[in-house]
Order: sequence, then C-alpha cells, then structure tokens
Amino acid sequence: MEIEIIGAIIGLTFLYLEYNANKWLWAVGVLMPVVYIWIFFHAQFYAYMGMNIYYFFASIYGWIYWNRNKSDKEKTKIRHISKRFILPLTVIGIAFFALIAFILIRFTDSPVPYGDSFTTALSIITMWMLAHKLVEQWWLWFIVNVTSCVLFVWQGLYPTAVLFAVYSVISVFGYYKWKRMMTV
Repeated sequence: MEIEIIGAIIGLTFLYLEYNANKWLWAVGVLMPVVYIWIFFHAQFYAYMGMNIYYFFASIYGWIYWNRNKSDKEKTKIRHISKRFILPLTVIGIAFFALIAFILIRFTDSPVPYGDSFTTALSIITMWMLAHKLVEQWWLWFIVNVTSCVLFVWQGLYPTAVLFAVYSVISVFGYYKWKRMMTV
C-alpha cells in the first residue's frame, strides 16, 4: 500500500507538470513507471505493467522531443492533431488492442484482459500525442482514466483509483488550459 501511495504522489506531480506543459514532466515520467511496474505486476494487470515499460521509454523520447534546439521550437508548440493522423492512429490502436488482448487471454491470468488491453492500447497512442503536444490527447486521457479508475476499484487498488479519478477531472481542465495556451 505504501508503494502505491508513493506512486500516486509521483503521478500527481507528473499530472501537475503535464497540465502546465512543463518539460520536467518527462523527468518524473521516467521515475513513475518504475514504481507502477511493480504495483501492476503484483495486481496482475500485465498490460498496464507493460504499458509502464513503454511509458519509461516514451518519457525519454518526450524529454528529447521537447528539448530540441530552438530552430525546432515551432514543431514543439501545442497544436491540434492533423486529420491525416486520425485514421492511422485508430488502426494502430485497434491493432494494439487486439494483440494485447490476445496475449493477455492466451498467456496470463489477467482478471480483466479486455479492459486492460483497451486502456493500454489507447494509452500508447495518447502518450505519443502528448509527446507531440497535441491538445486532443487530453480527451483520450479522460477515456483511459475513467476506465482505469473503474478497473482499479474493482481490483482493490484504491490509492491508484483515486489518482486516476483525479486524472479524469484534470483531463478536462487540461484540455481547456492547453487550448488557452495555444492562443497565447
């Protein structure tokens, strides 16, 4: 339980930095997955555990992308997703969902293979969107966070469920804050 509280505190720090589009979110983003890999392994949320391995490397990618030299600053402004990315990201998300669900059903004792697969696949896409500062990532995080909150309550991971409930609310506020930041 203590490790879960530590993870929740780190997660809230990450969320605060993300909300403010602060590049230091990526440094916290390297630490947070290490804690949650352990938590999710013991809770038998294997896709969430795997997703946190992805988050670890995605945080390194995000740090590099957000800290590019000044000539690339235009590329790292908050912006809307290009319509050309919607179909490929949807197809990739569905493929990830199917693959993860297959693995969880076939090779693990996951108590919620479809929920775990859904939130993991969507999180992979959403983390990429965050690294590219796409404002719509907040709406996808909302879906991930609400679904995850329900799964964590069901599994008895109450501090993590509270964290994801807070994430759900902040996802809405984050979208509107990033929209305002786009116009500044």
